[in-house]
Amino acid sequence: MTASLFPDLIVNGEVVPHTLVAAEVQNHAAPSGKPGIAWRKAANAVAVRTLLLQEARRRGLVAHPAEVGPGRFETEEEALIRDLLDQTVNVDPPGDEAIRAEWSRDPTRFRTPPLWEVSHILMACDPRDPEAKSAALARAVAVQEELRDRPGDFARLAARHSDCGSRMAGGALGQLGPGDTVPEFEAALRGLAERETTSAPVLTRHGYHIIRMDALALGAELPFETVQPRIATALEKAAWSCAARDFISNLVAGAKVTGAELGAM
Repeated sequence: MTASLFPDLIVNGEVVPHTLVAAEVQNHAAPSGKPGIAWRKAANAVAVRTLLLQEARRRGLVAHPAEVGPGRFETEEEALIRDLLDQTVNVDPPGDEAIRAEWSRDPTRFRTPPLWEVSHILMACDPRDPEAKSAALARAVAVQEELRDRPGDFARLAARHSDCGSRMAGGALGQLGPGDTVPEFEAALRGLAERETTSAPVLTRHGYHIIRMDALALGAELPFETVQPRIATALEKAAWSCAARDFISNLVAGAKVTGAELGAM
């Protein structure tokens, strides 16, 4: 991406180097062949960061980088922004009435984790290899068609076709819970009823899977007293995020910015 194709980012008279926006671009998705969208998103993010840093320095704040991991510390800019938000964004902890109201909206949301007993047939491939991906999909579709005619042959077909070691057990993976498998596989599990098989092959980073839900145990509903601290934390975080957005919106409203599109904030 050629930075010179895009306008200079100027925040309250401060010209932001193109290199800062270019470094930020990698953090923003955009359709293939449309780098301008990623650049605009990056420019917006850098503009907001610049406004926050300007405000922190206007207030005379001094950076005290905190340790964020073993041997890893914040940058001075990260520390300044954190300190600024700590000083300016304050919310009250939610009261018992608000917490109970949130729980009462749908108590069934708060459950122990589900348990899935699962079998699968894997056609392994590297999804980044178009040829291998196409061949694996063709194999998976062929097996899926056989299953539609003879659903009782799942274990036999797994033993014959699967590229997973579970083929020795008819494709059985045993009991799984949230986080036990890759997100793509888990997403498919969450959409299956007991004894249901996926209607089309499911692509994960390992290849194409045909998945059968052998047994399903939904998590038990948790009582209010158990989830009260979790709800309180979630409500406080949501309130803090809203207050932080309001603070940033006020900075934007009082700023002069060119080269970014912050009007909707």
